[in-house]
Amino acid sequence: MAKITREKFKTWGNVFDQFTIRQLFEMSSKGHFLELKSPVSIGKEANIFTADTEDGKPIIVKIYRLETCDFNRMYDYIKYDARYLNLNAKRREIIFTWAQREYRNLMKAREAGVRVPLPIQCKNHILLMEQIGDKEPAPKLKDAHPEDPERFMKTVVDYMKKMWKAGLVHGDLSEFNILNLDEKPVFIDISQGTVTKSINAAELLERDIKNMCRFSKKIGLKLDESDVKKQITRS
Repeated sequence: MAKITREKFKTWGNVFDQFTIRQLFEMSSKGHFLELKSPVSIGKEANIFTADTEDGKPIIVKIYRLETCDFNRMYDYIKYDARYLNLNAKRREIIFTWAQREYRNLMKAREAGVRVPLPIQCKNHILLMEQIGDKEPAPKLKDAHPEDPERFMKTVVDYMKKMWKAGLVHGDLSEFNILNLDEKPVFIDISQGTVTKSINAAELLERDIKNMCRFSKKIGLKLDESDVKKQITRS
């Protein structure tokens, strides 16, 4: 079984380097998943796949690309995070920390009562997490506008408030990083998230608010940025 799995990883040789193949094989050998299935997205920063597990529940495997991702941009974000002030500006260390940061942010958001994918395992640049959606991954908000925009966006703002109260801001919130699961929002791609005591937290929050107010207009709502900010930040 292990030999077959390893050979299957090698079929992705045009996508993965040898180091990544070894890491995937090791994680699979330890029972975290069986094999990679369909690619959800292939990009310069990360490759995202669905994967089978022994219990039959599909998971998501997010693999940050070691050679092509913009680690300088990552460093520009993470260097302000109060949790990583002593991080060295080295490519692999930054990328590994970026993946770990997403894992920690998912846990923190989940503990605050925000619907996010359950993080399962993080090893170097590979993050395993719950797949949102039973058979197929749930669609992004940009592709599946809510039937009840007011209720949907109210939950989005409530999630933003819960995160802020827990000491966390998403940092890259938009219709591209929210899933629509049965008319309920699920926040994803939270690697840019930072703690509120970081010096750029307020700036990131304002950008998130601006993005969501902009999107709200597309679905027939008029959210005021200052009102939304008050809702999020008030005690």
